[in-house]
Amino acid sequence: MLEWMKKRGSPARDEAKADADVPKHHRYNKAGKYRWLYEYLEKRYANTVVLTFGQVEDLLGFALPDLARTDQEWWETADISTAEARCSDAWRLASRTARPNLMAQTVTFERVS
Repeated sequence: MLEWMKKRGSPARDEAKADADVPKHHRYNKAGKYRWLYEYLEKRYANTVVLTFGQVEDLLGFALPDLARTDQEWWETADISTAEARCSDAWRLASRTARPNLMAQTVTFERVS
């Protein structure tokens, strides 16, 4: 990625930074049913974590929705119209962004700097 793009930031990075200011015990509760993915990502020291969709489902304990396997935007946009926990809360609260590779059925979680 070009340097100027990194400096410019993105809405996902800005949201993740804002969520990092939330106390840890509140982040855990806010992650709701996605808390195991949040915990996993929060405890990884690596700046980049790559998981298969199957590994994400193993962490969650339930299947991802069909859209997660076919729609890149499912990983990149948060539906703010609902008060209930969303999967994106897990990586945002862990100060990460998600970049899926739909062909490989993987997702790369990058720490927000």
